[in-house]
Amino acid sequence: MTTQTDLRAPYRFDQVGSLLRTSELKTAHKDFANKKISATQLETIQNQEIKKIVAKQVSLGLHAVTDGEFSRSWWHLDFLWGLNGVGKYNYHKSYKFHGQKTRTDNAYLTSKVSYNPEHPFFKAFQYLNSLVPEGVVAKQTIPSPSLLFRDNRSDNASEFYETHQDYLDDLAKAYHQTIQHFYDLGCRYIQLDDTTWAFLISKLDETKDDPNAQQPYRKIAEDSVYVINHLLENLPEDLTVTTHICRGNFRSTFLFSGGYDVVADYLGQLNYDGFFLEYDNDRAGDFKPLAKIWHHDAHKRIVLGLVTSKFAELEDQQHLIARIQEATKEVPLTNLALSTQCGFASTEEGNNLTADQQWAKLQLVIDTAKKVWSDAE
Repeated sequence: MTTQTDLRAPYRFDQVGSLLRTSELKTAHKDFANKKISATQLETIQNQEIKKIVAKQVSLGLHAVTDGEFSRSWWHLDFLWGLNGVGKYNYHKSYKFHGQKTRTDNAYLTSKVSYNPEHPFFKAFQYLNSLVPEGVVAKQTIPSPSLLFRDNRSDNASEFYETHQDYLDDLAKAYHQTIQHFYDLGCRYIQLDDTTWAFLISKLDETKDDPNAQQPYRKIAEDSVYVINHLLENLPEDLTVTTHICRGNFRSTFLFSGGYDVVADYLGQLNYDGFFLEYDNDRAGDFKPLAKIWHHDAHKRIVLGLVTSKFAELEDQQHLIARIQEATKEVPLTNLALSTQCGFASTEEGNNLTADQQWAKLQLVIDTAKKVWSDAE
């Protein structure tokens, strides 16, 4: 490894987080549901499978590895349910993915929101962190707090808060304390996954000719900027916090479409260390908004999600390289990196490809990055 190697997160080749659940894990969940095995036995199998996929990621040469989100069912709801003041209920509606129906779980406020020192994600991180060898970073993924602004999750906030501002401040505080505790447990790389910006892109595009109709969505954007920047304040300097902006990922389908133009100014205000941005097809628009999102921040890195996690066919490497070069018109190459467009299993169902095809996608990301950046090792 040369002294020129740039080993800071987000890495030149990186990943979003979730991985396809193994057949052994899927069988264990079915057996648990059918009361054939105990919760303890399920956890034992789950940990065995996490150990295997961590070892696989390390063998590929990834600098940041995850537990594949094997300890949760949903990429977002399991975390939200773990906060104090957030409960679970049946939404009775499937999230409107194109061509697929999801389960109908949702979250809602049951009291004031606060940090839960017994959040189950802490134990999951500790196990993941115990598996990584020296020189490899355990990457933790959690949903953005902005997920509580949507899908009726905060409709009853006025039952518990005198003002909306009080609610936003409590939410930011709960997240800040949660992230600080992850840090205290050894976490140095955390990612906030966020579909709210894609939701806002869709809604702002729909209402572009009606400023009054746009106002509720601009309020969500403003609240998101406030809460996110507030929770990021005074976190340790050696903690990297990034975000992944997702257009929905369920059984290889999607929720939202549209380029980043209408939210680029808001994204440019966010004090993240990096942005994982989906750019695997035309639904994401062009690279022009990248300049506003990057905002001339020498510290900030834009991770181009050019390799799709939804389908098995491998992208042409020369096309990927050309796309990265095209992006340098808006952001310097030194502030760019490469990843898949999303995880492979945002819910336990997973996308429509095999484990071998998943690993081939990540290998393509690694091989391509090494050809583009001289400091990628």
